[in-house]
Amino acid sequence: MSRFVTFTAFVAVLAVVLPTRTHAKVFSECELARLLRTKYGFDKAKVNNFVCLAKAESSLNTASTNLNTNGSRDYGLFQINNKYWCSTPGHKSVSNYCGVACSALLTDDISAAVTCANRVYAQQGYTAWYGWKAKCKSGVKDLSSC
Repeated sequence: MSRFVTFTAFVAVLAVVLPTRTHAKVFSECELARLLRTKYGFDKAKVNNFVCLAKAESSLNTASTNLNTNGSRDYGLFQINNKYWCSTPGHKSVSNYCGVACSALLTDDISAAVTCANRVYAQQGYTAWYGWKAKCKSGVKDLSSC
């Protein structure tokens, strides 16, 4: 195979793959706090706790994923688990309570992630997140100056 053909094939693959690539964002604590307060209407306590749990779970990175020992995977800023909350191709979700594809939780538009995290919180509280229990339960940073 000639180098030209190989290069052409490579460019063709990139043309298909790059436009579908997930756009990710790494937030600062204050940036996420302001967004949760202004766009999503979170009160002070909820802002402080959600920012702390996002920092503990994903390092504030919307593209974060984690493979768990039980074979399930956590997705996005708030590390939503695909066993119950979102669906992925090739992995059977027990219920997909959020009614969302897990890939929607990995983008820089955090609307689906916030909606789903609110659903998790409404059912289980902050203790649904191991990161919150380990790093936020004993106290969270006050972000009201952000």
